[in-house]
Parts: sequence; structure tokens; C-alpha cells
Amino acid sequence: MVTTDIIFGSIMANGTITGTAFLLATLCSLVIGVFIAFMYTIKNSYSKSYIITLALLPAIVQVVIMLVNGNIGAGVAVAGAFSLVRFRSAPGSGKEITSIFLAMAVGLATGMGYIGIAAMFAAIITIANLILSNVSFGNGANEEKTLKITVPEGLDFEGIFDDIFERYTTKADLVEVKTSGMGSLYKLNYSVVLRSKASTKGMIDEMRQRNGNLEISCSRPVAVKSEEL
Repeated sequence: MVTTDIIFGSIMANGTITGTAFLLATLCSLVIGVFIAFMYTIKNSYSKSYIITLALLPAIVQVVIMLVNGNIGAGVAVAGAFSLVRFRSAPGSGKEITSIFLAMAVGLATGMGYIGIAAMFAAIITIANLILSNVSFGNGANEEKTLKITVPEGLDFEGIFDDIFERYTTKADLVEVKTSGMGSLYKLNYSVVLRSKASTKGMIDEMRQRNGNLEISCSRPVAVKSEEL
């Protein structure tokens, strides 16, 4: 029973913040944050700034929760302050968003004094994420890609690639058409899903024969950066 209380109990007696509780919670938040950041570096692409953010986020959230604890006025003030924040960055991937929410959840737990729960939760989720990322779970559907084709002005592009799409893709939607080169070129933007084992090179080679060997690119969808202030 004592061991259970240590793991699942709060270090803050009666919700009172002491110097010892604050320092212990902050230290544990930093340690767990570094653990989450380290686990994310395994088989994932990342930037240094993102890893530092993951490491520090639990401690930051923890301090906010401690300050707001039991104070309705402070809670409203913090909510109002955060509502003014706007992010001028591209939306993250699913893995990035999951890691950020995990770091925030850890900060919430340590901010309320539940250090044992925070450590166990972080370990369980990061290990589960690593396992699921390395097995065939979720690999059933092919990834959607962005196909960009440049065609000359005189080419009637509507329907000219339909038979190629039929052979190589399960989905091909024309998303955008725009002019380029003083109107001498059209740039077509398609959202496509390739068939299983379809050759990207073979598809592009066939398209080059119809667009006059102009530029063609096939890539993952590019996230559009937010311009909100």
C-alpha cells in the first residue's frame, strides 16, 4: 500500500506548493522531458529546436499548472494569455503532435504532483509508439502524394493523362491549375495515390512523352505555412 501511494500519490500535501515539491516536480519534468525527446530521436527525422522544445515543455506546463492550482482567477488569466498566441509554423506530422501532447500531459501530471504517474505514462506511451512504428500496423493504405506536371500552353491537358492514371494510381484528383512563364506554360497539381508496387519512374516516363519532356515532380504533400499573427 505504501509503495502504491508513493507511485500514484501526489507529492503536494493538501494541494500546497512547497519549495521541495516545486524543485522535485521541476527536476522530474525535465528528466521525463529529456526521455521523451530522446525516444523521439529514434528512427524519426527532427530538428534541434523541436527536440529542445519536447525536453522543456513538461516543465513549462508543470509550472503553469502549479500556479493555477485552485485559483480560478489565475486560471482565467492564463487561458486569456494563451488565447493570444498564434503560431507561424507549418502543421506538424502525426508523430510530432503526439509527442507534444505527451509532453503536455506529463507536465499536467507533474504540475499536480503525480510524478510516478507521469513517469509511468511517458514510458508506456513512448515504448508503445516505438513498437507500433516498427511493425506493419497501419501500412494497409498507400500514401497520398502530390504530382506536379508542367505542360505547354497549346496542349489540351484535360483528360490527356487519364489512361496513365488508370494504370498507375487508385486516385488522381486535379487540385490546382496555374499559368507560368508569361502564360506559355500550365502547371497542374494533382493529388494521387499510387497502386501497390506501381513504378513512379514508369508513370513519369510515360507522362514526359506527352508533356514535351517538361518538368514533372512527385512528392509528399507539402504543408502550407500559417500566416496568422
